[in-house]
Amino acid sequence: MSTPSRRRILALLSSAWAMGYRPAEAQSTGDARKGFGYENVVQQALALAERPFDAESAAIPAELSKLTYDSYREIRFRRDKAFWRDGGSDFRLLPFHLGFLHNKPVQIHIINHGTAVPIPFTTGLFEYGKVPVPKGLSPALGFAGFAVTTNLNDPKVQDEVISFLGASYFRLIGRGHRYGLSARSLALDVGGKQPEEFPFMRALWLEEPWRETTELVIYALLDSPSVTGAYRYVVSPGRETYVDVTATIIPRKEIARIGIAPLTSMFQAGEGDLAQRTDFRPEIHDSDGLMMQSGGGEWIWRPIRNPKALRISSFGDKNPRGFGLMQRDREFGSYQDLEARYDARPSYWVQPQGDWGDGRLDLIEIPTVNEAFDNVVACWTPNTPLPIGRPAEFRYRISAISATWHLHPYAQAQQSFNGSDVEDGVVDGNGTKRFIIDFAGSDLAYYRSEPERLELVATTTSGTITSKILAFHAPLNGVRAIVDATLPDGQSAELRIFLRSRNRTLSETWTATWSVPAGDSAPPNKPKN
Repeated sequence: MSTPSRRRILALLSSAWAMGYRPAEAQSTGDARKGFGYENVVQQALALAERPFDAESAAIPAELSKLTYDSYREIRFRRDKAFWRDGGSDFRLLPFHLGFLHNKPVQIHIINHGTAVPIPFTTGLFEYGKVPVPKGLSPALGFAGFAVTTNLNDPKVQDEVISFLGASYFRLIGRGHRYGLSARSLALDVGGKQPEEFPFMRALWLEEPWRETTELVIYALLDSPSVTGAYRYVVSPGRETYVDVTATIIPRKEIARIGIAPLTSMFQAGEGDLAQRTDFRPEIHDSDGLMMQSGGGEWIWRPIRNPKALRISSFGDKNPRGFGLMQRDREFGSYQDLEARYDARPSYWVQPQGDWGDGRLDLIEIPTVNEAFDNVVACWTPNTPLPIGRPAEFRYRISAISATWHLHPYAQAQQSFNGSDVEDGVVDGNGTKRFIIDFAGSDLAYYRSEPERLELVATTTSGTITSKILAFHAPLNGVRAIVDATLPDGQSAELRIFLRSRNRTLSETWTATWSVPAGDSAPPNKPKN
């Protein structure tokens, strides 16, 4: 059977009308003279915000919601039915079936010559494997989301480049990447006192790509009890795939914590956790650090950790220039995982467009013992709550990248460790900890013959820096910074470390939150009570 064309979609829709299905407001084509576009989605979001949230409209049949993980995996979209296969474009559209945890239906539309046409659901689009083919499902059922493929890695092979599945999540990859972390369109009350709220997409539209088209335009209508929104995503696949996002957000009510351009990832173990683990894999993570360029131009690196308790770190700023969750360590030997290939997972770098005003970059780290669950979130949180009923627009670019060297000209922190050194008298239990950071890149090798021109700058918001040591690191062609710091019993502090020569900054700023548990400051070699 040939790929469903626009004519075929219209024929299916005519059959759906005969069965009693009528397109919902989300399928409106707007001003026929201009064709369907972003402004139509914004108007729908504004109208939706004036009405109470409708939870019932998002229900799906029980036979789908009761699908198990294994049974849901049996259901696959038939690639011979991929949309746009016969149109000459390199892009293909493959919707996802509803079921299991993916129980929020979304209406998917194709925009052709300015007209938005919904894709009716039919079981003929899917292979069900061992799962009985469901009967009597409405053409208006909708889908769970979709994937888009293109010739990303090979001119003759179709590979996924972006997918939308679950709540407001989407994932993108560049050439040679494996799926890892996720982006979200919006985050509400993440890490707050109130239960987190997950906005979801009620409708998605894709502009049909034509021959020679190199980018794909997607629109989305977002909804939740607290907010509605309109989104535009312009996807540009390549070595570093990027998506230009325009978001118009309309709060229904006051929101305590709203996260703009949120990123979600997983960190179970890194290079600093080897002594505490029995897993054969040295490290397990999709991302190993938060990178940020502040509005003032400072480059900051915060290693991600798997904390013992929920930890929220905030970086106050005005008009940030960039931030992201990065997978900086790209050596296979650091992970030794042939299946997960954590070394091939992308980093996501967000570049705000325009002024985002005063706010903070929040990093939320949640304890985990299972790599299957995301436990890290990074997002921008405005200081001033968004006004109820009034649209607020945010624009940014999110890029899926590998190396981070090209983002700034400074030396970068390649790895970091912390702990104690018994020989030097730095012993756990006296309130002193040792931090070891390896920097590489930039002009560090230049100072090899004259190391006294390098200065190690270390500060802590509480406690005292007791020792600073710099040593050249020949394998990295960089330097190792060793800092000892003492903190009063039961306190926590923010540690900042960077390199400079005279008045010239040579490295990004490495930063971490550290603490000394209560009762952990007994003098060295003296047992605690």
